[in-house]
Amino acid sequence: MKAHRDQHFLIDPRAIDRIADIIPLKDRVVLEIGPGNGALTRALLARGATVHAVELDGLLCEDLADTFSNEIASGRLTITHGDAGRCELPQFSVVVSNLPYSISSKITFQLLETGFEEAVLMYQSEFADRMVAPAGTKDCGRLSIMVQTYAAVKKCFDLSPNCFSPKPQVHSTVVWLVPRPPIFPINDRKRYADVVRALFSHRRKTVRNCLKGSTGMLGEAWVQRVIGALPEEILKSRPEELYLEDFASIANFS
Repeated sequence: MKAHRDQHFLIDPRAIDRIADIIPLKDRVVLEIGPGNGALTRALLARGATVHAVELDGLLCEDLADTFSNEIASGRLTITHGDAGRCELPQFSVVVSNLPYSISSKITFQLLETGFEEAVLMYQSEFADRMVAPAGTKDCGRLSIMVQTYAAVKKCFDLSPNCFSPKPQVHSTVVWLVPRPPIFPINDRKRYADVVRALFSHRRKTVRNCLKGSTGMLGEAWVQRVIGALPEEILKSRPEELYLEDFASIANFS
């Protein structure tokens, strides 16, 4: 099989086994996004999972259908030809995927909205580092805040380019995600997402100036009310200096 688009096939057997052994898979329904050459798919099936694989590349889908014809016939594997960021996803309880790099952010946010029990996902290491960057630190951003608002996230291990074919130019990191309710109450998830997006669109500015520059997204009247009500300490801060509670407090203003 040839790699298409930004897909890098995982070929290291030890790495594949490590990923497949992070969470129990027996009798669970697993979503795999971007199965590629099916190496991870085979490991998931071997551990007793039912796998729903979604693959964008039609040629890869044909190869997978040939390789796993018995598993498909038995109902243990389905292959959907489509863009996981756009198509209707099959029913699943957990996610285990070597995500194509270009859709990492989009798919992560989509999965958090869809809901699942737990996920084992592979990302570029730099992306994974941003996911786990604590709120209130210079490395945190929109991704950090949104993921940590709705899930517990933990880095499991790193993988070198040698584990893939073709070799990517970056290292990869496997991450374990477990959804949970927000630690601080959020009245409106969309408003919260808009506030986080607005603030980190101008992350080097103060919160006051970020809000003033986002009236088109948030509404001018709402922004004026928030600026009038927030403590000066928060208004003078930059977005990366805020904590989850601060983002929730800002978004919950009515």
